[in-house]
Parts: sequence; structure tokens; C-alpha cells
Amino acid sequence: MTDLSENGWLAKRWKAGTLAVWLAVAVLMIFAKLPDIAALALGDTDDNLRLAQVRALLGGQAWYDLVQYRLAPPEGANIHWSHLPDLPIAGLFLLLEPMLGTAWAERWAVALAPLLPFAIGLFALGLIARRIIDPIAWPLALLAAFCAGILMPMWMPLRIDHHGWQLAMLAVALAGLVDPKRARGGVTSGLATAVSLAIGLEMLVFLALIGAATALYWVRDRAHSARIAAYGASLGGGAALGFALFASNANRLPVCDALSPVWLSAVAGAGALLVLLAILPLHDWRARLGAGAVAGGLLVIAFALIWPDCLSRPEGVSAELQAMWLDNVREARPLYHQSIGRALIIVALPLSGLAGYLVAAWQARGETERLVPLLALTVLMGIAILLLFWQVRIAPAAQLIAVPGAAIVGWHLLPRWRRSENMVLRIGGSLAAVAVMTGFWLVLPAATILQAADTEDDLAVAANGVEGPACPSAAALAPVGDLPRGTVLAPVDLGPRLIVMTHHDAIAGPYHRNGPAMLDIFHAFREDADRMAETVARYDVDYVLLCPKISGEKLYGSDDPESMYARLMADTPPDWLERVELPEDSPFRMWRVR
Repeated sequence: MTDLSENGWLAKRWKAGTLAVWLAVAVLMIFAKLPDIAALALGDTDDNLRLAQVRALLGGQAWYDLVQYRLAPPEGANIHWSHLPDLPIAGLFLLLEPMLGTAWAERWAVALAPLLPFAIGLFALGLIARRIIDPIAWPLALLAAFCAGILMPMWMPLRIDHHGWQLAMLAVALAGLVDPKRARGGVTSGLATAVSLAIGLEMLVFLALIGAATALYWVRDRAHSARIAAYGASLGGGAALGFALFASNANRLPVCDALSPVWLSAVAGAGALLVLLAILPLHDWRARLGAGAVAGGLLVIAFALIWPDCLSRPEGVSAELQAMWLDNVREARPLYHQSIGRALIIVALPLSGLAGYLVAAWQARGETERLVPLLALTVLMGIAILLLFWQVRIAPAAQLIAVPGAAIVGWHLLPRWRRSENMVLRIGGSLAAVAVMTGFWLVLPAATILQAADTEDDLAVAANGVEGPACPSAAALAPVGDLPRGTVLAPVDLGPRLIVMTHHDAIAGPYHRNGPAMLDIFHAFREDADRMAETVARYDVDYVLLCPKISGEKLYGSDDPESMYARLMADTPPDWLERVELPEDSPFRMWRVR
């Protein structure tokens, strides 16, 4: 029998066990995705643009130039990302190309690259479970992670967008937060935060909360001076290095949506203040609280005075584009604007995680060293659930934070049934315990609801993706790619896929810095022929491409019979457009500009 004591295999060989589980699950995911890998079926606009960015880098585009010249040519589209997540993809491609050739090396690079942050995330989650539950509790954390229906797709093969790396860094930062070795924990959280910020600002709220929790450790006990000093130094130094290595030319300006001088000054200032606080001889917790409050207040005031433009939403899109596009992106909507089934799938695991953290915190109420990190995780979990009522965009992070809490639920429920002498009760009870732990008691009815009826407003754009009938597929785009190269006026969500799968250029993708070009596309389809002709002339457009029933088609004027979208769907284009004949089974409709 397996030795479940602290000296047993599960406790001593947890790294090897986690590696084995990761390898087995990775192989299964690759096997399930083989047809998509062969078809280069990148399902999200961000994945497609990431591949286009890697191609440009390997093709010789300057390191600090992240303009995507295949969008809105000839000036190109300014992209706010960094090259950091591109490196594993490019490295795998360069490694595999001599053996597999260009096409298959690229396919396997985008298939394997997401498995790297997946491994890091699993190790971090298992480590958190070991630290806050028991040395043998890590398999429960892995099980809970595998059942996280919003989190796991972020680490699937072909999901090369940067969110997988940010989630892995969030898990590492949390592991540092609960590390009993204070200096090591501070360095871990600080470096993970710096890496995440160098990639993007999507996790900024949770990273700031981890920083606040680190500071509150010190307020409670001055013995954590080593933690906040290590955290502050590694955070400030790591962010400065990340900025120097990965900030694009555009991000070296005072922009609000990336690690720019704006956020670098804030992060470096916060790090320096934490180091200063750590060396002050403040022996009373009230003095530490006051000093911390003064330092935080000075940082906030300085930020507001120096960078007032960044006090609002970092995207900085116009009110028109906000109303026309951003407010209609499904992942930017709150939980109560989702369908019932989707909302239940999102919130089930976080609710289980919150319950687990509360139970563990209650049980540890007399053990300060155990209680403090549990309280930090409990507060983080509660805030994450509240933030779902602002935007469900943070659902993957909320589920990741919930995983160790869900493992606590399993830790308390599973042994009760495992010891039963009745085999039926042992199996049934264990399954019920897993269902409660992972939130499947809510997920299963949610799946039924989703199959029966989806009450979502069909105006919504699903996670910046294309939901048309096979429109993004390689087979559908092949005849489009056979046409002479040109610039294509197409719906916003088709732009990134179009530039990856064909030699054509597009006008825009769903990216806020691409705002003016996005508005040009919306107006071209929503308004009359003269307005479309203006856009065609401005961008020297050669083709107009549409995918009927594309996600969010009302944004383009499908319900207005006078719009160009409706006219094209009715096959009554202006005389300066001529129909391009595509195969009968093509999901597209296409016109050539005369």
C-alpha cells in the first residue's frame, strides 16, 4: 500500500509525481488536439496574432518594434504586448525546423509551448497545497486544477496567448506568499510579479493584492522584514530588467496599458519603499501600520499627480468604441450578464475554494503562523469572486486562486469515505466528495442548461473569437489565400486569422490600440456605400470579405437593411464591387474592388 505519512513516497517524491502527472496529461491533451495541430487551428484572435508576431520576429523585424505591419498597412498596428511569451515558441520552432521543416515545426512549436506554463502552474499549485494543507495534499490540488473548466483551456496545446504564462506566474507568486521561509517567499513573489508585469497588466489587481498581503505580514510581525525587503528588491529590480529587455519602442512612452515608464515608476517606487520600511526600527505594529499607510499614500498621490491619465481604464479607447465594441465583448461583461449555465461553470470552483479557505482558517485560528497565509488566500478568493461581478475576464485567475482551497475541501471530505467498509459508500462517497471539491455539483447542471438554451445576447462577441460556421478553418481560408495578394476589409475578429493563414493583409484586429482602424471597419459595414468607399480608399483595399452569422454580427449592422453589411448579404453591392467566386461549400462571401 502507498505510504501516506509525511515520510512516504507522496511527500518525498512530490516533484517527480507532479512531473509524471503533467507529462501524462500533456500527452493526452496533445493526442486530443492532433487534428487541430495539423490544421494549425488557433482558436482565438490573440493566439493568431501571437503567431504572426513570432513570424515577424523570426523574419528579422527589430526586437523592440512590435508594430504588426500586416494590419492597417502600411503604417501597421501598434501592439502593446511584449516578446517574452514569444521566446519559447520561437525557440521550439528553431529547434524543430531542421528535423520537421518549417510548416510542421511551427505547428509543433505552438502545440508544445503552452505546456511549459502549464507545468510551472501545476508545480506551484501543488507546492501551495503542501504548504497550507499537508505534504501529501498536492494530488488534490492537481485534481482540482484539471477540473477547472475556465483555467485549463488557457494551458491547452495551441493556446499560445500570454494569459497562460501570466496565470503560471500568479500561481508562483501565491506560492511565495505562503512560503514559511520569508526571504525566499519574498523573492519568489517579487520575481513572479515582475515577470507577469513584463508580459502584460492583466493580473495587476491580484499582483497588487499579493504585494499588499506581503506588507501586512510585516505589519503584524516585524520578523517579516526580510520578506518585504526581498520582495521589494526583487520586484523593483525584476521590473526594471523586464522593461529594459522587453518594453517595445511604443511602450517606452508613458502609456497606461503596458509596463511603461508609468507602471515601472510605480512598481520601482513601491519596491524601494518596502526596502526602506524593512530597515526602519519600528518595533510596534501600530507604528509599522502607520508607516506603511504613509508610504502607500505617498505612492498613490505621486501616481495621481504624475500620471493622471492612467487613473481610468488602461485601454483608453474612445467612448464610441467602448460602446460599440468593448462593452459587447462577452468576457468583459459581469457575471450576471452571462447565461446561467456559463455563470455556474465560472463560479462553481471559486465558491468551493472559498469554502475550503474559510474552513482551514477557522481550524487554524489558534495557530498564527498557519492562520495568516490562509487569511491572505481567503481574502484574495473573496475579492476574486466579487470581481467576477465586474468582468468575467478574471475567471481563469479566480479559478486558479480557488484550486488550493478546493483541495482543502477534498482533504476533509475524502478520508471520511475512504475509510468506509461499505464499498458502495466508499466509491459513491468519494465521487460525491470530488464533486463538492471541484464544484461539479454546479458544473453538471450548468452543462445541461447550456445545452438546453443559451440566453446570452447574440450581440456579444465571444472572448474576442470568431464563431462563424468554419470561417477560421484552414480549408475555408485556402481559396481566399489563392487569390492575388491584397488588403482585405473584413470583420475585426477575422483580421488576425486572415494574416496568419493567407498572404493577405487586413485592416484591424480586436486590439484597443487599433481603435481608429476598428471604428473604420465598423462604420464601413454599418453605414452606406459612400462610407465604405472612403474606408476602401483610405486603406487601399483590394477585397471585402464577410462570414455570415459571425459572432456579434449586429455590431456590423446586420439588423439594418440600409447598412452595407445587409446589402452585401442580400447580394446587392455597389457597382464598384464585383463578386469573387469561391467554392460552393465556402462559408465566406467575397468581393473584389474594381
